[in-house]
Amino acid sequence: MPAPTVVILAAGEGTRMRSALPKLLHPICGRPMIHWPLLAARAAGADRVIVVDNPKERLAEHLPGDVEVAIQAAPRGTGDAVAAAAPLLDAAAPVLVINGDMPLITGEAIAGIVDAHARAGATATLASMELEDPSGYGRVVRGADGGVVRVVETKSAGDATERELAIREVNAGLYLFDGAALFSALAQLDADNAQGELYLPGVLPLLLADGRLVQAHPLADPALALGVNDRVDLADVTRLAQARIHRAHQRAGVTIVDPASTRIDAGVAIGPDTTIEPSTFLRGATRIGAGCTVGPLTTVIDSTIADRVTVRHAYLDGATAADGVAIGPFAYLRPGARLEEDAKAGTFVEIKNSVVGPGSKVPHLSYVGDTDIGAGSNLGAGTITANYDGRRKHRTTIGDRVRISVDTALVAPVTVGDDAYTAAGSVITDDVPAGALGVARQRQTNVEGYADRRKEED
Repeated sequence: MPAPTVVILAAGEGTRMRSALPKLLHPICGRPMIHWPLLAARAAGADRVIVVDNPKERLAEHLPGDVEVAIQAAPRGTGDAVAAAAPLLDAAAPVLVINGDMPLITGEAIAGIVDAHARAGATATLASMELEDPSGYGRVVRGADGGVVRVVETKSAGDATERELAIREVNAGLYLFDGAALFSALAQLDADNAQGELYLPGVLPLLLADGRLVQAHPLADPALALGVNDRVDLADVTRLAQARIHRAHQRAGVTIVDPASTRIDAGVAIGPDTTIEPSTFLRGATRIGAGCTVGPLTTVIDSTIADRVTVRHAYLDGATAADGVAIGPFAYLRPGARLEEDAKAGTFVEIKNSVVGPGSKVPHLSYVGDTDIGAGSNLGAGTITANYDGRRKHRTTIGDRVRISVDTALVAPVTVGDDAYTAAGSVITDDVPAGALGVARQRQTNVEGYADRRKEED
């Protein structure tokens, strides 16, 4: 069977989300909801993907460039939505239809439906599932021989009879059709239902009447087809998606000490023998190597961490740490912070748009911005790089094996040469040559008897 063309139904407004953001753009583990079924379809070998949007066209800029978009002019039901995509479809190719708010569907499940469809020589295969509480789902009605007769919608009173409402097998919202047969049936759909809409399941009786084979393929795990209507549903599917992500990392050799307090986005990569401590959040395109310890109470966003790195009680955003780096506790690494091999950013240290060279250390209570630090240097407590003059940012350059003493302010642009020192409490405004000691402070004066004079004045 040729690879199917996938049609993702995404034109609904999602009003029950009570949100200015379209429902299908709400994130689930760092990925927009619509990307989940899209990537699952790709994983199952889909040839083309078409997303059906509404006239507001708010999804297109959030989709991969090779995804095609069709517009459903008015909200007239799922059958009308598929008909809106028909001009982009090839009648010779199978058509796989997926609801866009089905984030937990997997490529493996879709491949199973495609395989069952091909083996049976079916014209239409719909995914079904059995639920303890089928409320809100269309019911799969079977005949005396066990074959599918129709799907009954239950959106409005009068759509289904009491007997049909008692059925626990429900339509999961995923269909595979022969393309030509689907086109023919769509042209015959009518809106004879409580809502006056063109329901996609309405094509099934038409296909059966034409002598075509229609079958239901039960999903082994009903959670695969859970939909999202409101933020309660969103939280439920996010919890299940997060558990799936955790299990994948754990089976790949990652220790997650407390999964319940750990959040890991779908795009995060973690190497083996890394330990993720409790209350740690790994977001975006973060990459973590092998043998690391990250957390507790740590957030890492769009950052790259190499092997054997320790990050404790820290916040990293767009930062890079090479092998053997130590970060924290209570460090803040902002975008462009790069720590090279065996470097350290210690307690209450903030680093932004700077390079900390191999083996160099910023141990505590320091701000380093727009700075290049060489190898083997040490910045004492209270080191500040004054990088902003009110109009422009300027860089500070610190060489190899430099010793910056406590409470030193380096007023950029300024360079401290290799093997140089600064005296404690200095405000360095001029370059310090290699091997020199930079002293920039007023000499101390002691006023004898000062305390006694104060008493007399009081």
